[in-house]
Amino acid sequence: MSEVKYKGCRIPTELYYDIENQVWYRLEENGLVTIGATDVGQTRAGRMVNVRIKQPGKRVQKGKPVASLESGKWTGPVPTLMDCEVVERNEELFDTPDLINDDPYGRGWIAKIKPDNLERDLKELLTGDEAFRKMKEYIDREGVECEPV
Repeated sequence: MSEVKYKGCRIPTELYYDIENQVWYRLEENGLVTIGATDVGQTRAGRMVNVRIKQPGKRVQKGKPVASLESGKWTGPVPTLMDCEVVERNEELFDTPDLINDDPYGRGWIAKIKPDNLERDLKELLTGDEAFRKMKEYIDREGVECEPV
């Protein structure tokens, strides 16, 4: 996984991003999409203490949450920008929610979804240089400093 860093925040370049909600999307070879919280998002939220993820088989409308996360200081949704079906959820997070903090792009993934119209929905997400530029703007605007993992 190639990544760039800005103010200590890791930003893998091959992922797709919903910058405002700090959600990442990874396209899998089987047509599924893995989603999770970004390094910036987990840093802002703090140590995760609880996670709720929709059951496999559940349909999620674009803009609605596929999961909700809770830290000591924050509770919030993990919305998806895709009409989709939840195919798998990261069961490990129920016992160890702070995997999201320790490995946000690896073992801390949240769910795997099957999008209804991936091609259409990818147009609303950012990747590569554009994602990095927008993420830098977000980090500066919100005053985020990530801790090195």
